[in-house]
Amino acid sequence: MRKTIQLLSVASLCGCVAAAPPPLGPGGNASSNQRVDPMPISLAMEEIITAGVRQHLKNPIAAKFGTMLAGERTMSGRHEIVVCGYVDDKGSPGGNEAFIGKIYPDDGNSFELVAIDDISIGSACRMAGLAVPEPTSKP
Repeated sequence: MRKTIQLLSVASLCGCVAAAPPPLGPGGNASSNQRVDPMPISLAMEEIITAGVRQHLKNPIAAKFGTMLAGERTMSGRHEIVVCGYVDDKGSPGGNEAFIGKIYPDDGNSFELVAIDDISIGSACRMAGLAVPEPTSKP
């Protein structure tokens, strides 16, 4: 009887294995890794980006795109390419506007504009590992 109790005690302890806690994101919340693996922007990808951003501009025909950086990652099991850059929309005051968007290769290369001309874009891009340099202003 004593050996049976010891065996049951040992067997019940086998399931007590501590799992590693998930990585902490900003603010101490558990989250997936936000950083991307940088990648070059192909001509086909540039077309997807510019066409997607132009849909949200006041003067899409006159828009001039500046520096753009891209990187890929998997978030919640979905492959995505994050793109950060600048566009000069002649129809807006202030000229260069920062933007952040996502391309989903597994979904027919669909493009989603996350934000444009928002103060948080720079920090979101830096958190992802895409520190796009500020555009130089022309005199």
